[in-house]
Amino acid sequence: MAIEIERKFLVAGDGWRAAAHAVVPMAQGYINDQAAMDEGRQNASVRVRIAGEEAFLNLKSRELGHTRQEFDYLIPVDDARALLALCVGGVVDKRRHLVCHGDHLWEVDEFLGDNAGLVVAEVELGSADEPFMRPDWLGAEATDCPRYYNLALASRPYSQWSEAERAGPEA
Repeated sequence: MAIEIERKFLVAGDGWRAAAHAVVPMAQGYINDQAAMDEGRQNASVRVRIAGEEAFLNLKSRELGHTRQEFDYLIPVDDARALLALCVGGVVDKRRHLVCHGDHLWEVDEFLGDNAGLVVAEVELGSADEPFMRPDWLGAEATDCPRYYNLALASRPYSQWSEAERAGPEA
């Protein structure tokens, strides 16, 4: 079984930009929507992603928090384009910036389109209690806040959030 242990944070400032060593354009959509997950009709999100020149079909379990089951499969890009046309909600467009800090690789997602203005950073860990160096450009943790999940952003993008919601995960 594949397990993903990931923590998600808001980004405070642009200090990460100078440290980014690669940028990958991404477009992703979901076969199911946030409501199916919230109502318990589905126990996993089903995502289609085109990342640069590759494409993936991904299934991620419904658990809230940093540890979830995740299954990721390489698929032909033409298949991914066809599947994106079948997705519910909007397509989430973003640029993923790869940033090494300490012993970890950070993925800084700069969202575009209806989610423009939102920038989050994620780090994958080997265990839930693994220590990591916190970059000075890291803001509030959003790991346990579902509205920051890409599935939620496809259904209700950042452009539709209230000012209070945009203020941070506690809202």
